[in-house]
Amino acid sequence: MRSKAKIISDINFLGVVAVIRADKPEQVVPLCEALVKGGVSILEVTMTVPDAVNVLKNVIKAVGQHAIVGMGSVLDASMARAALDAGAEFLVSPITKVEVAAAARSAQRVCMLGAYTPTEAQLAHTSGADFVKIFPADNLGPGYLKALRAPMPHLKMVPTGGVTLENAADFIKAGAAALGVGSSLVSKEILRDSNWAELSRLAGEYARVVREAKGA
Repeated sequence: MRSKAKIISDINFLGVVAVIRADKPEQVVPLCEALVKGGVSILEVTMTVPDAVNVLKNVIKAVGQHAIVGMGSVLDASMARAALDAGAEFLVSPITKVEVAAAARSAQRVCMLGAYTPTEAQLAHTSGADFVKIFPADNLGPGYLKALRAPMPHLKMVPTGGVTLENAADFIKAGAAALGVGSSLVSKEILRDSNWAELSRLAGEYARVVREAKGA
């Protein structure tokens, strides 16, 4: 198991968190393999995937040596404990749920708590979240992150929802530590066709755009 410090460092450095939602649990391992092949190795399997806990275990078994695998859509302490027991290296909640951060902290794992307002963002931070998931970010935009960072530069923000190849660099330049990328990466079309080659290609594009933006 990687150390908490190593996970935080890798998320900051790599900058792309793939948010994985799929109706067919058997697709999750091959799509994760495709993401890693393309250069995206921070993988958030969500609780909305059928049989999510066992799927998480299978993903860790398949790609855990080459990727950091966590659980998303964690809404309470019981979900958090189930994910941690299954081997999740980080937890992500779409809401500012303090008990999720507490569970992650007790297990020495990384936590992202969701926030929409400045008050929620600061509460997530003071509650022990290592990152603050700004969600949904599509109606907020990069300018919102820049505005938040002016009075609260200590926040490590991960905008999620509405992140695309076209705006990814702008979010990074506005101060995002990383990006949560869901349906614009693991799209309905890719899932429908099991087009893992296209997923690898797209993952490579996201990795490149974020790497270049962080370099700039």
